[in-house]
Amino acid sequence: MDTKGVIRAKGAIRARALSLGFDACRFASAEADPLQAERLREWLDIGAHGDMAWMAETAERRAAPGALWPDVRSVVMLGMNYGPADDPLAALDRRGAGAISVYARNRDYHDLIKGRLKELAAFIIKRAGGGDVKVFVDTAPVMEKPLAQRAGLGWQGKHTNLVSREFGSWLFLGAIFTDIALDPDPDERDHCGSCRNCLEACPTQAFVAPYQLDARRCVSYLTIEHKGPIPREFRHAIGNRIYGCDDCLAVCPWNKFAQASREAKLAPRADLESPPLAELAGLDDAAFRAVFTGSPIKRIGRARFLRNVLIAIGNSGDASLAPEAERLLNDPEPLLRGAAVWALSRLAPQRLVALQPFFVSETDETVREEWAKETHWAKK
Repeated sequence: MDTKGVIRAKGAIRARALSLGFDACRFASAEADPLQAERLREWLDIGAHGDMAWMAETAERRAAPGALWPDVRSVVMLGMNYGPADDPLAALDRRGAGAISVYARNRDYHDLIKGRLKELAAFIIKRAGGGDVKVFVDTAPVMEKPLAQRAGLGWQGKHTNLVSREFGSWLFLGAIFTDIALDPDPDERDHCGSCRNCLEACPTQAFVAPYQLDARRCVSYLTIEHKGPIPREFRHAIGNRIYGCDDCLAVCPWNKFAQASREAKLAPRADLESPPLAELAGLDDAAFRAVFTGSPIKRIGRARFLRNVLIAIGNSGDASLAPEAERLLNDPEPLLRGAAVWALSRLAPQRLVALQPFFVSETDETVREEWAKETHWAKK
């Protein structure tokens, strides 16, 4: 295509993207970025990715678009606004209820966006009269945020997430790699200035420096990716956050320009805006799957989710929730039995003496350690 043809093609692609429900569409080159690759290696070398071994395993392919697909010439970056209508931080004051990250209050965005990306990719091929494409949405080794900044969708803020002048910190990202040559758009410069709101808002001090996140301290990582017991040093700070955390996103000043999402499929489910902890603690495996079918929460499974619920119960200060924790001392999952001991030690420590038979019959060492840390008689 000549220059005019490329301009027309980009305009047509952008118009089609908006008609499919995307809120932003821009274009980036597929060139390698040695600086981003080096930053990724340094981050992995210090172990800041925690249990996410797949990040280290795919580091080489993640470093550049061409390492993932040698034929790629251009990248189409898409953004979909998922901005909330209400302040998500308000949910943190409802201690008898759980706080779920904005992105997880309805259906899994991966499924929604991937379907739209496939439609747009088919349009690109048809419009160009040939070519090849690959679509990605957060599940492949693609550095979406640096590519989004390169395309001009926004910039990586000090909280390491993308910030948009139009949509604040509330953009889902998707990418289409293509072997069709499309001129890149200008990139976006950093507009964070001297602001430190996101760094200071983090409840677990997960930012070791501006633009540097230690995932091992991040509430989102701890409540979603981390498979074992929540480290004791972070339990109180987690509060009632039972799936993810929006604190660093919600305090960004650029959100003053953000608007509530126009995508109906991203509208929050009423039962997930402030779900009662007592109800969640009562979910068996079948009920958990039924409640969270189509939700990203289903991916982590009942054990991890109820582990988070028990931490929130322990932080609630509501002794009426103690029976929910006590009931889970009998659960088949050691992860839940251990979290239940901790929750009871916060709400009804006097009950632990009467519950000593649970310790005596406990065979899992990690659960016995929880008992030992909360009672004098269970110490070795």
